[in-house]
Amino acid sequence: MKNKFVLTVLFVLQLSTLGSLMAEDKIKIAKTAEEVCPIKIGAAVPNALIRSIEGKETDLKEIIKDQKAIVIFYRGGWCPYCNLHLSELQNIEDDLLKLGYKIVAISMDKPEKLSETINKHNMKYELYSDSKANACQAFGIAFTVDDDYIQKLKSFNMDLETSSGETHHILPVPAVFLIDKAGSIKFDYVNPDYKARISGKLLLEAAKLFQ
Repeated sequence: MKNKFVLTVLFVLQLSTLGSLMAEDKIKIAKTAEEVCPIKIGAAVPNALIRSIEGKETDLKEIIKDQKAIVIFYRGGWCPYCNLHLSELQNIEDDLLKLGYKIVAISMDKPEKLSETINKHNMKYELYSDSKANACQAFGIAFTVDDDYIQKLKSFNMDLETSSGETHHILPVPAVFLIDKAGSIKFDYVNPDYKARISGKLLLEAAKLFQ
């Protein structure tokens, strides 16, 4: 059973690598989630200014410098699917930390909103704001939400402008990137369907393969 699971992980890794190699080199903001072009497997982590919960601006490369890291992009604390995923990943948090990984979660929420998510999940890993959309663009997973979807979210009391403090209406496709000590991307999971997330079990197996 274990061998079958590992083979499944390797198959997923191969598909992920193929998808990334097909991505365009030019980084852009896609018109839809289906049109994003994620950064390639093997590429170096790009420079991207993000903000801490205190509002301090820092380059992501400096945050994870000389460390194995798992970088998680989620839409925001307002997203129920993101909250479910963050809760699931908490179950493997200690295992990932024991493997030596630094865990960084990045969303479009402005810094003031991050504390709400931290308090909700009692996390040990770090949350950062990408409300200026620097990181999601650098990783090739940024897209613009259309007006119909903005109104749909508002009907559920979810306001992107209030959460991000911005009017650009940019979101990241939810994604997870596994990065080695040299700052090279070794694995990714990027799915345009925001309801589909990598399981904690699969992410842990991928992390073990690249430790």
